[in-house]
Amino acid sequence: MAEHSTDAVADPARGIVLTGVGHTYGSRTVLADVTVTLTERRVGIIGANGSGKSTFARLLNGLVVPTEGSVTVDGLDTRGQLRAVRRRVGFVFQDPDAQIVHPTVAEDVAFGLENMGVPPAERAARVGEVLDRYGLTGHADHPAHLLSGGQKQLLAIAGVLVMRPARIVLDEPTTLLDLLNARRVARLVQELDQSVVVVTHDLALLGGFERVLVFDAGRLVADDSPAAAIDTYRSLMAGRT
Repeated sequence: MAEHSTDAVADPARGIVLTGVGHTYGSRTVLADVTVTLTERRVGIIGANGSGKSTFARLLNGLVVPTEGSVTVDGLDTRGQLRAVRRRVGFVFQDPDAQIVHPTVAEDVAFGLENMGVPPAERAARVGEVLDRYGLTGHADHPAHLLSGGQKQLLAIAGVLVMRPARIVLDEPTTLLDLLNARRVARLVQELDQSVVVVTHDLALLGGFERVLVFDAGRLVADDSPAAAIDTYRSLMAGRT
């Protein structure tokens, strides 16, 4: 069967497994001794700036490879099976301009499918479907850089979803948005069929999540229900005021 005709499928029995993971940038340690297995459909990641949470998120689809330990996705190691891992795990950056690479909206959404060798007819159908789903059909031929901030974030998400990954990691998806668009993205996250990991400072976004991890100074310091994890995070921050 051709690669483009099979969507990525998550293996919930395996999940995303980090074992003894550490990561350094030069002499600076940003993560240390992280061992955790993620199998839930909705997982939140919180922590102060510089806590290591964004590096953790990038480990989940191989954007960052650990200095120590291993990361596997459905049994696939991010070191040696990166292409297969990225078929399964899509990544949405905090700043949508970081992942919008083509001049028009439709061209940008189609980019990943072109790289996969998806035939033109199927590519057009999938692009049209995702643009319609996120209210971007009327902007298909518009310059991507002229979209509003909220529309750009929707475009970035659409460009990931059109690839039909089994899992999606979103790094602070509402940080740069006004309240209206932040709420829209929050609803979108709740409605996704895929398993989702969200890094966020917006604690309200975590309502309905199954699990929340708290990072502090490069270490995983809490792994609990949203309410309990948020209490831990607030206690940490209260002690530093």
